Amino acid sequence: MVREGSSIDKALAVLEAIAEHHRITDIAAATGVSKSTVHRILQSLVEWGFARTDGNGGYEPGPRILTLAGRVMSRFDPARQAAGALRALHERTGFTTHFAIRSGDEAVYVEKLEGRRPYQMPSRVGMSLRLYCTAIGKAVLAQLDDDEVRAICARTELVRLTPNTITGEEELLAHLSRVRALGYAVDDEENVPGIRCVGAAVFDHTGQVLGGISISTLAMDLERDALRDLAPEIVSAAREVSLALGAPTTLTLR
Repeated sequence: MVREGSSIDKALAVLEAIAEHHRITDIAAATGVSKSTVHRILQSLVEWGFARTDGNGGYEPGPRILTLAGRVMSRFDPARQAAGALRALHERTGFTTHFAIRSGDEAVYVEKLEGRRPYQMPSRVGMSLRLYCTAIGKAVLAQLDDDEVRAICARTELVRLTPNTITGEEELLAHLSRVRALGYAVDDEENVPGIRCVGAAVFDHTGQVLGGISISTLAMDLERDALRDLAPEIVSAAREVSLALGAPTTLTLR
């Protein structure tokens, strides 16, 4: 619903509503704007190319929306959009904070904020990471169907990197089921000996998993229970990042 008397708010509400509703009556009900006002706004949107008639007495998004969206996405930098939420997480925890985006059967770090510790994590922006043995990677895999995870496993050798690395497909699927239930993933020295991480998935404007964020530290600095205690911070930050990237506000994790 929009504020009474705000013509700009009403126009924006109608513009947003035509993504899901086509009839004037439905748009009016969804926005709380009178049908006569909705009709006038739609006529203006049609003239500007932001809406068009669908031939059945209704309206749909116009070509100018696609043109504008294309221009925006060509300049869209996920790391820049996520910067505020990542900095806040870094400040709250003091641990190294990562943001990685899925790229095929792996993920790539696009942002790293070094922790306030007398050491640095062996990671860097542009570095790729495995999906099956990292916190971000497992958070991503948990948002995929089991068949897609199996396909990734078939293309990717599940190499044992540490004594804790999961190398069996069925064991990984069972583990991912627990990740889905929790809403976050833990890398308990599974990728690099002596390093623990906790991560959560990040979603794009379509509601699909884009990548994930995590915090990392030396295992000696953070016990397993303490790491899990930090999980709500990471989950909350991941949601903030997702919303900054345009994810639906009604987004729910699988």
